[in-house]
Amino acid sequence: MFHGSIVALVTPMDEQGRIDYAALQRLVDFHLESGSHGILVAGSTGESATLTGDEYKRLVKHVVAQVDSRIHVLAGTGSADTRVAITRTRFAAESGADGVLVVTPYYNRPMPSGLLAHYNALADTTDIPIVLYNVPSRTATDMLPETVAELAQRDEIVAIKESVADVDRIRLLTKLCGDSLVVLSGDDPGCLEAMRAGAKGVVSVAANVVPGLFRDMCENAADGNWQAAVEIDEKLRHLYELLALETNPIPVKWVLYKMALTGIGIRLPLLPLDERYHPMISLGLKNLGLA
Repeated sequence: MFHGSIVALVTPMDEQGRIDYAALQRLVDFHLESGSHGILVAGSTGESATLTGDEYKRLVKHVVAQVDSRIHVLAGTGSADTRVAITRTRFAAESGADGVLVVTPYYNRPMPSGLLAHYNALADTTDIPIVLYNVPSRTATDMLPETVAELAQRDEIVAIKESVADVDRIRLLTKLCGDSLVVLSGDDPGCLEAMRAGAKGVVSVAANVVPGLFRDMCENAADGNWQAAVEIDEKLRHLYELLALETNPIPVKWVLYKMALTGIGIRLPLLPLDERYHPMISLGLKNLGLA
């Protein structure tokens, strides 16, 4: 079900930090027209940590309704509190999402046994496909491949977004889990090498900006057309650097603003991109033919 280029969608906002649903409509249309294989709503890039309960519900419902089953929609439902994650997962299922992306609990740093209990509790309460999400740079918890392999035995747990930028980690996951789990890269700069090592696609920040190129790169990789995929990846190298100038999603939201796809809004404690980087973004967009 989950493969190829899945965009980690930003949540567009106005200057007061209110969700801009007209811009959201444009963004979703942009991805439908550009051939993205899936959309993740309310993930890390979507500033899920600052969404209120009502905002979260409206956001998920809006994207699911607009997509209307044309591509797959993942909803981010992770929390540091297992009870909250269960509630959000049930809501996503009731709202028609195709699956949920569940980040490892952050801040409280559970042990492997706690991670197993957390995800098993989720799987016990829902039939919606669950995608694990490992991103220790944000959560301070690294879900090791051996833990993932044990969770992969559950029918409800179908995939993992692995954001550790280590191709050996991808190889070990594919070896341990085999056909029981789809591995997706969560690292744009390393996603092509991850696909060489067995990953089936990427949950991508950069796909917000160039969804068509990410679609083409993933499809070429899936077909074994590695030279064509490499040429696209090389074209995007500078974009990867630009989107890492500051904490995600600061740079990508500024890029989308410069492309006139969204407003300038972002929520505290994040701020718009520092002015010293503005010329670099403008030049990068020009070189990509986007400005």
